[in-house]
Amino acid sequence: MAHRGKLKLYLGYAAGVGKTFQMLTEAQQLKSAGEDVVIGYFEPHERKDTIAKTEGLETVPRAVSEYRGTRLEEMDTDAILRRKPKVCVVDEFAHTNVPGSARAKRWEDASVLRDAGIDVLTSMNVQHIESLNDQVWQVTGIRVRETVPDWVVQEADEVVMVDVTPRALLHRLERGVVYEPGKAQKALENFFTESNLTALRELALRQTAHQIEDRREEELVRAPAAVFPEPIAWSAERILLWLTADPATAILIRRGRRVADYLQSDCVAVAVSRDGDSADERAAIERHLNFARNMRIPTVTIQARDPSKAVAEYARQEKITQLFVTRHVPNLNELVRLVRNMQLTIVAERAR
Repeated sequence: MAHRGKLKLYLGYAAGVGKTFQMLTEAQQLKSAGEDVVIGYFEPHERKDTIAKTEGLETVPRAVSEYRGTRLEEMDTDAILRRKPKVCVVDEFAHTNVPGSARAKRWEDASVLRDAGIDVLTSMNVQHIESLNDQVWQVTGIRVRETVPDWVVQEADEVVMVDVTPRALLHRLERGVVYEPGKAQKALENFFTESNLTALRELALRQTAHQIEDRREEELVRAPAAVFPEPIAWSAERILLWLTADPATAILIRRGRRVADYLQSDCVAVAVSRDGDSADERAAIERHLNFARNMRIPTVTIQARDPSKAVAEYARQEKITQLFVTRHVPNLNELVRLVRNMQLTIVAERAR
């Protein structure tokens, strides 16, 4: 069985910070060092300096398909597997593939390449990390639709933050380096405001710091006992997310996942099924259960007439210390009374 390929992620906070440029710079350096490097997918965006960085690098032709009368191109994962390079450049990690593709997302294609022993260099912006989706919406007013699960980002062997100041990025935009003039002006009036960019940059810095801290703790765990004789004090927190049909449950799942990652705690998602649930309610709960599973949160479904009592009993049984709920769970006041020895967090969907 082939050794799994490594994943190196170039992380930014907005288009134009230089993620793809830096990624291709490394690809050129690897080629100069004798490595077998190919470009699996590259999105030029008419940026001359970035396009120049592809010169001399082999590009695997894209797969072409028709969708609703439009000719679309995607990364040809099968062709890359046949070519089997040592390193593959995969731009725009969060991209959604055309319907009918073998896999829904480009990060899934990259995972297939890694399973075949191919190292992957890739790029994405912080706003595409699933658990940050609500924070990004609060900051920018834009709901990002293409997201990558947190566990996929955490699998990266190396994360490099490509950083420029918001003011420098705005100068690039004004000079036409990022987009052509018409598109650049529209961007300046909407997404590319200095306040938006500053907030997104802060999120990217925090995310990178979080990744570094996780790596440090993993290294401590693997280190010989003679070097680190003291046991590491892991978090004793155990988190339960109560999933309901409430649309705010998606926010609850993202918040819970992020808190659990930060505390390095166990996290479980619980749904309660009742005989009187409507078909729409059951469908909404199932969507939320699937979302939690996609975030790698274990799920449990309980059959009960009294949801609050059932969740409280399960929480006590599992020694839960923190309970996350939306404000519309059944019998919230009763739940507060039943879980007095636990921290109860009510996650609300805030209006902008």
